[in-house]
Amino acid sequence: MQISELYKLFLQHPSIETDTRKLKPGNLFFALKGPNYNANHFAHQAINNGAAYAIVDEDTGVPDERIIKVNDVLTTLQALALYHREKLSVNKDGKNVPFIAITGSNGKTTSKELLYAVLSTTYKTYATEGNLNNHIGIPLTILKIKDDVEIAIIEMGANHLKEIEGYCKYAKPTHGIITNCGKAHLEGFGGIEGIRKGKGELFDYLKKHDGTAFIMNDYDYLVTMSAGIKSIITYGTIEADVTGHVIRSSGLLEAGVKGSQLLQSIKSNLVGEYNLPNILLAIAAGRYFKVTEEKIKSAIENYFPSNSRSQLILKDSNKIILDAYNANPSSMKAAIENFAKMDGNEKILFLGGMKELGPDSFKEHQLLIDLVKKYSWKQVILVGSEFDKTTHPYIHLQNSEEARQWFTNKHIKNSTILIKGSRSTKMEKVLD
Repeated sequence: MQISELYKLFLQHPSIETDTRKLKPGNLFFALKGPNYNANHFAHQAINNGAAYAIVDEDTGVPDERIIKVNDVLTTLQALALYHREKLSVNKDGKNVPFIAITGSNGKTTSKELLYAVLSTTYKTYATEGNLNNHIGIPLTILKIKDDVEIAIIEMGANHLKEIEGYCKYAKPTHGIITNCGKAHLEGFGGIEGIRKGKGELFDYLKKHDGTAFIMNDYDYLVTMSAGIKSIITYGTIEADVTGHVIRSSGLLEAGVKGSQLLQSIKSNLVGEYNLPNILLAIAAGRYFKVTEEKIKSAIENYFPSNSRSQLILKDSNKIILDAYNANPSSMKAAIENFAKMDGNEKILFLGGMKELGPDSFKEHQLLIDLVKKYSWKQVILVGSEFDKTTHPYIHLQNSEEARQWFTNKHIKNSTILIKGSRSTKMEKVLD
């Protein structure tokens, strides 16, 4: 079946599902497969459960005109997303639609959500839901965008070279942001230079297609990486189009913007100075797209983080910073240094292991411990096998369940607590 013909079916049934457990009547079911699953085996079940059509790439045994066989389900999904993306270049009102791609080692999801909060005050805005930012999530995100779109925000995650380049082929961004390039996914990228090259594939695309980049001006490497992009908007703490600073970070972050009466004080619901660039980006993008400063300020101040990202939680007599959605050496360093500067008594650290560091894992975990040793804490709890061979004087537990039990049994009171770790360590369970 040609993509144009499949697209006609998509217009009749514009809701795609890849999981039979979440299937709703009328969905198009795409039977994806991976190392540990093969949804081709559930095609007939999907049809019986109400799917309008099932897209497969293997024989299912029983002929059914509602089961459509293609060469490869994943590449078909991506091709369908590209076809839809091209249809969305101009919306139903005849206006060009900005597609903003955002990637980076840290902060991209928070930045995406702040961008959405600001831009959606003025425009019909679609954005990546949760962290659907990979080779499956991005096409699904694009295919959820309707023809009333005025701005789209696409988050792109990556852990190896050529990944962002591939996403750009079917997302076709007109604007782009690299939040930063830190020590994340070292195993896949092979080091900092590999990370910059991989993330920089977004800027390479913008250079070739006359796109616009938003640049954190404090980071010299981003200035260098963006050279050659014709249109650049800068933000940062030094001589940028939007120049800001931290007013207060002992609790929730308060920031100010130079030269703006209205934005001289923005009281966010985010924790940590490391969130300043995310706020300044949202302001820069809001101004660029002509959102009023009143709406920019209100959107940022009324944004509340979720999904264990920079959340401040008051529980019993304790003040808890839950930042357990992801962790790498760069984000760990920023979180610990910020936590050390914050007001608070009886500070306790719960640190989960960092993943995808490859041969550098032991070194990076020992460096993390060396950083922790520079400060005074009431207690430090290290969680995960990544700390097995490191040298330290702290409590070491194997998983978040053990950490939860320790926390429960100690009856901690009147303390300030930071909980951080890679997603797979499930550090949020400490609070269960």
